[in-house]
This record gives sequence, C-alpha cells and structure tokens, in this order.
Amino acid sequence: MLKIGKKAPEFVCDAVINNQIKQMSLADHQASYKLLFFYPLDFTFVCPTELHALQENLEEFTKRNVNVMGISVDSVHSHMSWLNTPKSRGGIEGITYPLLSDLTKNIARSYEVLNEEIGVALRGVFLLDKENIVQYAAIHNLSLGRNITELVRIVDALVHVEQYGEVCPANWSVGKQAMKPTRAGVQEYFGQ
Repeated sequence: MLKIGKKAPEFVCDAVINNQIKQMSLADHQASYKLLFFYPLDFTFVCPTELHALQENLEEFTKRNVNVMGISVDSVHSHMSWLNTPKSRGGIEGITYPLLSDLTKNIARSYEVLNEEIGVALRGVFLLDKENIVQYAAIHNLSLGRNITELVRIVDALVHVEQYGEVCPANWSVGKQAMKPTRAGVQEYFGQ
C-alpha cells in the first residue's frame, strides 16, 4: 500500500502540456510541491467539474509552488480532443495544467488507485513535497467529486508545518492558531 511519509513512485509518460504532446516525469518537478490528480476518463461526467475547479484554483496552487497534474488512463490524443471541446459541451477547454496519459495503467497501479475490474483510476489525489514524499492522499469512488478548496487548505497546512514545526488541528486554516506537538501545546491550544 502506498504509504504517507514514503517516496512516491516515479514515472515517465506522455502528457499534453501547453497544447503540445511531450514526455514528462515526476523527476521534472523536484523543486516544487506536486498535486497528482487522478480521474477516471476523459469525456465523462464528474471529471470535467473537477478539472475546471482545479483550473479556477490554479493561481492559488501556483502561488504556493504546487505543480498540478491531471492523470487518467486515456491517450494524449483523447486529452487533446477533450481540451479542444468547449465547457458548454462537457469539454475542458481552457485547462492549462498538464494532463498525463497513463495508457499502460502503470501509474494508477503504482499509486494504488486503479480499479482493475473496469480499468480506470478512482478519484485519487496525492500531495507530494519537494522531495516527492507523499504527505497527503485521498481516494474517492467514481461518483464522488473532490473539494478543491480543501486541497488548497491542505497545502497551506503542509507549508505551515514545514515552516514553523507546529501541527495543524482540525479545521485549521491560514491565520488560525496551530499548536506545538506536545501535551503542553494541546493544553495551550484548548486553553485559549
């Protein structure tokens, strides 16, 4: 099982980047955080809502030095076609972050999100730190869309933990009190 706190599986694949087909790897993004966003298939139903929500928040991720990557088991040609389909027709025209092709299903399999029965990835999302250590993972079933605002909050929490050595309690967000990871820290947090 893919473990939090362990190195993420490396990969090399074809991707659509800035309307061009290029090869990319996880190693291409060593100096940044990575948000790997698995989705089942192009031209489906919940997927375009999630991909557009990611695009709407892309500036928030970029400000935080996070590279967003969408990944499905479709070909780069399918990605390109979907990118050229208007939003009003169920397309993802306007999406600017890379869409990775996992035709072999090896990436989805290595991140343990592949539904082998139907041959598509579940809605897995992984936040990797600058050393490609898995810091956050969530997997949703096919019919359950993800909350992109929550993913931004998770990035903020990771950055806070790295910068200040504090931990982030339930419902923490930027500007709220964090706490020291000690018994005294918990008592201080609840005492205020």
